[in-house]
Amino acid sequence: MNKEVGHTILFVDDEEYILEIASEYFESKGYRPLTARDGIEAIEIIEKEKIDCCFTDITMPRMNGLELAEFIRKKDNTIPVVIITAHPSLDNTIQTLKNGVVDYLIKPVSLPQMEMSVQRILREREFFVENILLKKEVEHKKRLEKINQELISKVDELNILNKILTDFAIINSTADIFNRVVEMTKEIAKSSEANFYIINEEIKIPFKVASIGETIGSNEETDEKIKSVIVEVVSDGIPLLISENNSTRGLPCSIKSFMVIPLKIRNKIFGVLTALSDGISSNFFTEKELYYLSFMTQNAAHSIENHALYENIYENFFATLYALVKTTEARDPYTQEHSDRVTAIAISIAKAFQCSLEDIDTLNFAGRLHDIGKIGIRDNILLKPGSLTQEEYEKIKEHPVIGANIVGHIGLWDKEKIIIRCHHECFDGRGYPLKLKGEEIPFLSRILSVADVYDALSSDRAYRKKMEEAQIFKIITDGRGRQFDPCVVDMFLKLYESGIISKSLEEFSNMEINFKR
Repeated sequence: MNKEVGHTILFVDDEEYILEIASEYFESKGYRPLTARDGIEAIEIIEKEKIDCCFTDITMPRMNGLELAEFIRKKDNTIPVVIITAHPSLDNTIQTLKNGVVDYLIKPVSLPQMEMSVQRILREREFFVENILLKKEVEHKKRLEKINQELISKVDELNILNKILTDFAIINSTADIFNRVVEMTKEIAKSSEANFYIINEEIKIPFKVASIGETIGSNEETDEKIKSVIVEVVSDGIPLLISENNSTRGLPCSIKSFMVIPLKIRNKIFGVLTALSDGISSNFFTEKELYYLSFMTQNAAHSIENHALYENIYENFFATLYALVKTTEARDPYTQEHSDRVTAIAISIAKAFQCSLEDIDTLNFAGRLHDIGKIGIRDNILLKPGSLTQEEYEKIKEHPVIGANIVGHIGLWDKEKIIIRCHHECFDGRGYPLKLKGEEIPFLSRILSVADVYDALSSDRAYRKKMEEAQIFKIITDGRGRQFDPCVVDMFLKLYESGIISKSLEEFSNMEINFKR
């Protein structure tokens, strides 16, 4: 299409800078751009001007893009309408089909891409108008069928893009992201094999972290050749598509089609996705698959970056809370390192019960923070050398609730919050703050309770010296079924007699604290 034709294009968007950029670009290309900030303003222009094509956003004040498209269809169904949106959905796609929309672009969209859409649409419009004028109903029917097929293809494309956006929005870890990337590659591109590599930033060596599918001619030589191609792509930073292998890259002939897509985070290549086809069980790749996988890696990159940011915030938050615990313990020289010792004992018991890794991880955090609520207790109560009054004791009993509330502020530690709140509940229901009974008390809290009492009794306190071992075990044994879960008491005694508790305490005293989960 010759840009000197001077077709009039109407751009409708409530974001002023988008209108300015589009107007300036298309004017430089020889078109006559008009702009409107919503559907009402666009209608006023359409009533006065001859419009050859209209680009419109969906979400706008007063009149949205779908309503505008419907108005244009009724007024002059030869004016093609292109919807541009940042939030594609199947409902919107179906609605645009009803409104006569001929193209559907997803933000961010480049200006050259918009120009290509204009050129294609205006060509199609000429054919469409010609068919109407010549009343060639057979050709008209074929044209409509072709448009319908294109729109159906567009719906399929949107379904794929929506699936990509949805899947990466709900993934909870970077490892899951890597695995989902290769799974979706096999689904979308129908590849025989898909792999994801992390790139070493200094030496640019690819390291495979996820893989799926049947390996094609897998051997050390093939792997080295594939890595060599990956290194080239990393150097160029541009996706590679080999639609039909002619061995120019030194790849074995068993690999009939090959794609390499770099994954960039803040303009640095973090990893690389590869898709391989044997041409038998899978198809030869096209630019369409390359586009889908490039879109997918972009979303995976955003998800990885968000997880990294969250993990950094998470680690800093825990480090801050842990520092508060250490500050609280430092107020009382008799209880220093108490939270670490309690955690060591609790984890030993949990492992003996074959608790899940998730439960042990939860105990590791809840154990270290179980007494954080004491930060809200005054020194004259917390450090009182003599017996507490009833009023003072009631104040001390508030620390599990205070601690649970502090931890609860992060909004992601629900299990830890519950365990901290319940670590002073008693098996017979006489504990605090909720007076839970038996199995109403979370199992990890029942474990923490035994560990907490043992360390408290075996440590010097402001109001007493540490107790003798025989006295400690008598108190814990007497509390079996009253203060403590009998099963937890039995397991603790068994571990203590076997030396596992002492070994765990020794190992924890030499362990560097890791704030990562």
